[in-house]
Amino acid sequence: MDKAAEGSRLLLQEEGGDGDRQRLLMLPQDADLITGDGSVDIKGRPAPKHTTGNWRACFSILGNEFCERLAYYGIARNLVTYLKVKLHLGNLEAARNVTTWQGTCYLTPLIGAILADSYWGKYWTIVVFSSIYFIGLAILTLSASVSALQPPTCLGTVCPEASLLQYGVFFIGLYMIALGTGGIKPCVSSFGADQFDDSDPAERAKKTSFFNWFYFCISIGSFISGTIIVWIQDNSGWGIGFAIPTISMALAIACFFAASNIYRYQKPGGSPLARVCQVVVAAFRKRHAELPNDMSLLYEVDGQTSAIEGSRKLEHTNELKFLDRAAIISSADVKSESSTDPWKLCTVTQVEELKILVRMFPIWATTIIFSAVYAQNSSLFVEQGMVLDKRLGSFNIPPASLSTFDVISVIIWIPLYDRILVPIARKFTGREKGFSELQRIGIGLVLSILAMVSAALVELKRLEVARFEGLIHEKVDVPMSILWQIPQYFLVGAAEVFTAIGQVDFFYDQGPDAMRSLCSAFALVTVSVGDYVSSIILTLVSYITTQGGDPGWIPDNLNEGHLDRFFWLIAGISFVNFVVFVGCASRYRYKKAQ
Repeated sequence: MDKAAEGSRLLLQEEGGDGDRQRLLMLPQDADLITGDGSVDIKGRPAPKHTTGNWRACFSILGNEFCERLAYYGIARNLVTYLKVKLHLGNLEAARNVTTWQGTCYLTPLIGAILADSYWGKYWTIVVFSSIYFIGLAILTLSASVSALQPPTCLGTVCPEASLLQYGVFFIGLYMIALGTGGIKPCVSSFGADQFDDSDPAERAKKTSFFNWFYFCISIGSFISGTIIVWIQDNSGWGIGFAIPTISMALAIACFFAASNIYRYQKPGGSPLARVCQVVVAAFRKRHAELPNDMSLLYEVDGQTSAIEGSRKLEHTNELKFLDRAAIISSADVKSESSTDPWKLCTVTQVEELKILVRMFPIWATTIIFSAVYAQNSSLFVEQGMVLDKRLGSFNIPPASLSTFDVISVIIWIPLYDRILVPIARKFTGREKGFSELQRIGIGLVLSILAMVSAALVELKRLEVARFEGLIHEKVDVPMSILWQIPQYFLVGAAEVFTAIGQVDFFYDQGPDAMRSLCSAFALVTVSVGDYVSSIILTLVSYITTQGGDPGWIPDNLNEGHLDRFFWLIAGISFVNFVVFVGCASRYRYKKAQ
């Protein structure tokens, strides 16, 4: 019995009523009635292609992402200002707190991904962590609205330090947001991609477009946060400025629930970490065994599906042959009743899962520095803007609002990439996606280097103006327009479209079927590690450059510092990283699923 007919039979068994039976019988019996990637509907039945998934389901997911990102960036965009103005932290401490928090936001995706792939599935993981997220936003709003939870305002240059309770309430809410946003982040993008059938070439081709428009929604949410919400926070108060993101997150949850009946669901395949450990243990146990000349003799289950729930079989590859020993069928395995014990004998697909993770690691590692560049958007770029002339006629531009040019750049580049660059590239490369994921990432890395060069040149010019005006030792704004920062933000936005979206596409597409949330989390963890790397570099730069009583590169009075040297340092590190990335990408071998 073929797949379509079997799908009809299963659906007819489950559906009750002559109307449903008649509707199914009217469909052509040779049509693909159900998805071929193992997805199911909300009741656990094989997912019908015509009534579930595809763009119809993605609209709610995209709406959810828009509202959630509006909430996140409503906090993140202006966080450094809140820490300085309301909690009275210095430049370095505020920047370090922001990058550490952002790093945590992109480290917690590992928690959500493991729970989604192992036990809960993506849908319920999103539900649970969205609730934590909402509570964290509510606590943060409370801390900014109740005067007892804030330190007294500054008296001249004397700024009282926040109490332990005031710090505690604020940072509990802040890190609940980090847990919530991180928990849902790898699941929402991969859950959206799950709505397109991998076994259908027409649907599979839509996944890259989905990732593009997914990021477009992120950018629209970020744009509104970086303009309207930042303005409200600076001019109407932090209580209302934090309440709006809280309401937005409530809307995100409602939007996600709205399409529950038409989603396609992938069943969790069990703990990916356990499967990885099983391969390592089984290979070590058989480290002295001889590999067969014919690799088809390695262990694999019969049939078209693998032994892992929700996963297709993977073809054997000749790399990392030591791991193949985990799939050798020894004489002891043949005699033992426990021959299918995965701690002693693993399938070829299970071995190939680990090989894929090992192959992806160098690509993962060489995208970390891009995230360190992006971290400057909400820390040192903002602090640089705070000492520039913010006047535009009678209007004062909030420094954090300049990040909207990053978002505008993304909003411009995504349709340009999706509708113009990809069709042109497709004619030359013959690739369905125009550029390969690795080519796309590489282009973005080059653009990120140019962004740091631009920031360094702006800072050189700002210091030159400060010296000319005699403001080196004055903690005042330099008479140079903040609009000089636009090119560096615009270049970071262009780099995002290539590297950030390319990363998500690469890790989802190359990840094993039953590890896609985890692999999507790997893409996000690069952001976390990049933020931590930025914090470490800031700390080292501060320690080294303040020896002997010098003010250092990044003092509280930036007019006395050399922020330009920090930007040149990051640009140099990024260039070396790009060279290493090119070497790793040229050796990468793409996965082959049966």
